[in-house]
Amino acid sequence: MIANGAAPAIGVRGLTKDYGRGRGVFDVSLEVAAGEVLGFLGPNGAGKTVTMRHPMGFVKPQRGTVEVLGHDCFRERPAVQARLGYLPGESSCMREMTARAFLDLMAGMRGMRDRSRMLELVDMFGLDLRARIGGMSKGNRQKVAIVAAFMARPDVLLLDEPTSGLDPLMQERFLDLVAQERARGAAILLSSHIFEEVGRACDRVAFIRAGRVAMTCTMDEVRSMRGRGYTVEFASAQERSRWELAHGAEPAAGDARGIELLDVRDVNGLIGELSAYDVAAVTSREQTLEELFLHLYEGADPSRQG
Repeated sequence: MIANGAAPAIGVRGLTKDYGRGRGVFDVSLEVAAGEVLGFLGPNGAGKTVTMRHPMGFVKPQRGTVEVLGHDCFRERPAVQARLGYLPGESSCMREMTARAFLDLMAGMRGMRDRSRMLELVDMFGLDLRARIGGMSKGNRQKVAIVAAFMARPDVLLLDEPTSGLDPLMQERFLDLVAQERARGAAILLSSHIFEEVGRACDRVAFIRAGRVAMTCTMDEVRSMRGRGYTVEFASAQERSRWELAHGAEPAAGDARGIELLDVRDVNGLIGELSAYDVAAVTSREQTLEELFLHLYEGADPSRQG
């Protein structure tokens, strides 16, 4: 939520864009404050990209309003785009151009005389400015798009699947860049299906399913909701089958002895229950954000809004 009654840098209120047959977004509301990163989570086709194209002014809402820095994103598109950086889910770089020519073109369109930030980002991501974009790997094309989105130091950033194609080292550098921009005061809406990435980068997250926001909460609230996953290895396949029968499951065929238990909240209860079985080993891990989302998506309480 936006603190102290301050106007959000990004304000989406009651946004509806219905493409028919259940496709589109319906009554979506989101707010992102200056100096905040909001993660936007959901499976492919849930409505993330459609939502993010509205603040760019690419799409006119059927209902609702979308504002960036107090400007209507469709009617005042030039004023919005002058202060906004956009990293699309699919690279829109002109493939016949070199990276340098493309970035110079984008800088010129934004009225950038000082190219020092552009060159800093080129160095950060190890980008070869002489290379033709059409001959680049997907990861290098993504680097060009990242530099183009960030080089003008925009007040608002819309990042749609921003680390697509990047190797782990470049993903780390990208997350460092997001942290720098947040500290500078930029408002960032980050759409991703890489849930652990969102967990590191974001202050809050919004879960979208079937075009509707199912839940918005802080990362601290997400962490408090996450259970633990346990892998239990029984001493024999017969013991595993006994457990499965006791829990209403069809015993698995074969000699496998292990089972996986997701979203365990009552650890003491689990330990007590396992004491009646011959168990060889138990290992645990924290539930991933993806598992949490799937739990929400499959019918947990969608009413909590923030």
